[in-house]
Amino acid sequence: MSASALYELIGYLGSGLVVASLSMKSILRLRLVGLAGAIVFAVYGLLISAYPIVATNLVIIGIHVYFLNLLLGSKPVFTVLEVREGSRYLEHFIEHYIDDIRATFRPDFHFEPRSDRYRAFILRDMVPAGLFICDLDGTETGRIQLDYAIPAYRDLKVGRFLYSSNSSIFADPSITHLESAPGTKAYSRYLERIGFQPVTGADGRRTYRLRLADLPSQAGRAGTNL
Repeated sequence: MSASALYELIGYLGSGLVVASLSMKSILRLRLVGLAGAIVFAVYGLLISAYPIVATNLVIIGIHVYFLNLLLGSKPVFTVLEVREGSRYLEHFIEHYIDDIRATFRPDFHFEPRSDRYRAFILRDMVPAGLFICDLDGTETGRIQLDYAIPAYRDLKVGRFLYSSNSSIFADPSITHLESAPGTKAYSRYLERIGFQPVTGADGRRTYRLRLADLPSQAGRAGTNL
């Protein structure tokens, strides 16, 4: 392969990475893939002595590094915002994200207001980044109906805060375990990363179970009501 052909391939690779970054729903992935594309383009510009391309992409690299530092370097503030039964905002939130919820997390999810159903938004720097719905039927086990993070914050720390001893959601000493149906493959992998263990439920179906005493501690902010 000639040098010119190799340089051209590097240029196409940089273009592909930039285009791919624009399709990312996750802010973190957008920044990481965009950074990789800008680096490849800067190398391409150096190889063909196109210094305006190099200069432009060095600026883009700086922008991506700056925002990645904000995302990963700064410590986000999480807040648990409990939602009262009949909340119109909750209904609109679920309606807006229902297709993504079913495609990514729980294909069988159907929201039904109930008095024994705990509902809370997980706010990241006061932005509703996740929604947690769990049935509390008076037993020692809370049954998760939905653990959802919106696409923009799916790679961040919502889940790790939720399942920490400082989230305030699981402060009731009578609840010792959580259970969740497997959902999609991606959701099952997420549960396992959090610490849930696959077990066989009383009905013979596979489920995931977490002992609350095993929750790690993580800095956060106490809950409030909406």
